[in-house]
Amino acid sequence: MTSPGIAVSLRGLRKQFGDVVAVDGVDLDVYDGEFITLLGPSGSGKTTVLRMIAGFELPTAGTVELAGVDVTNRAPFERDVNTVFQDYALFPHMTVLENVAYGLRVKKVSKAERLPRAEEALASVQLGGYGGRKPSQLSGGQRQRVALARALVNRPKVLLLDEPLGALDLKLREQMQVELKGIQRQVGITFLFVTHDQEEALTMSDRIAVFSAGRIEQVGSPAEVYEQPATPFVAGFVGTSNLIRGDAAAEVLGREGTWSVRPEKIRIEAVDAQPAADEDAAAGTVSEVVYVGSATRFLVDLDAGATLVALQQNLQTSSMDVQGMRGSRVLLVWKKQHEFQVQPASPQLAHQ
Repeated sequence: MTSPGIAVSLRGLRKQFGDVVAVDGVDLDVYDGEFITLLGPSGSGKTTVLRMIAGFELPTAGTVELAGVDVTNRAPFERDVNTVFQDYALFPHMTVLENVAYGLRVKKVSKAERLPRAEEALASVQLGGYGGRKPSQLSGGQRQRVALARALVNRPKVLLLDEPLGALDLKLREQMQVELKGIQRQVGITFLFVTHDQEEALTMSDRIAVFSAGRIEQVGSPAEVYEQPATPFVAGFVGTSNLIRGDAAAEVLGREGTWSVRPEKIRIEAVDAQPAADEDAAAGTVSEVVYVGSATRFLVDLDAGATLVALQQNLQTSSMDVQGMRGSRVLLVWKKQHEFQVQPASPQLAHQ
């Protein structure tokens, strides 16, 4: 099999607004046909990177290449990309079909060609037959798909999506996550998606680039980023943070550095239980119990000094059963293979 080509290449990308450095030396390659997500909190630089790829912002330093061509200083209309925004930006006076065909009309595509292409784009987002309606007659999810069809109709090499599901309610957002990934697979276009929602990123992405303070902390598959966080920030931002460090790491694990264990990998045992040879364990007291229906989160203050979260499925327990565990003495147990180092010990600690 041949390696996929590079759709987007960023090198040394930097953006400064006055004294504020929004993006600080980003290097990233995005491959043809992949769904990659830029994930990070507000102000981490992910949207600014997207806007520089689109041409809405010019970099202070660095380069943007699309399919091997340097487009750093080109205008947005000179780049083979389209952008989908959170607010849809549909024309209310136009029909759905007219909205989708609008970009083709601007490009002087003939009516005979643009209407079939608009109808094809609507069919690709499961809205065939909706062309005669106005945006006001559609649900939020349908309007988002119209915006997606309008972006796809120009057949761009790269589709940029700036938190496009942020305005939808939770149930619809979860439904659209699955649909969006299915659409991307069907059309085969490179999707570059921006979000602050970790679950959204894990659900849809082939790869995730985690941003913090204008830099990329880690790039990898959803499983790699979640199961093997490279830094304490990634461990805390992608999923619930369970960090064992300092004296607690030395006592519980017998090792220096900062280590992460995900809550769902930890089981709760009686305080006098005996862990297996391939397991580590730590005794502690349950300080808080959070019942969320299908599962319960237990916050446990370890005798060694850290606080860990353990997630337990409610297979046979009720809210009353688990609430009674607050204040109980327990033993947390997990497989050694589920411990990942997210930061080595400092030289000073290593020699103590």
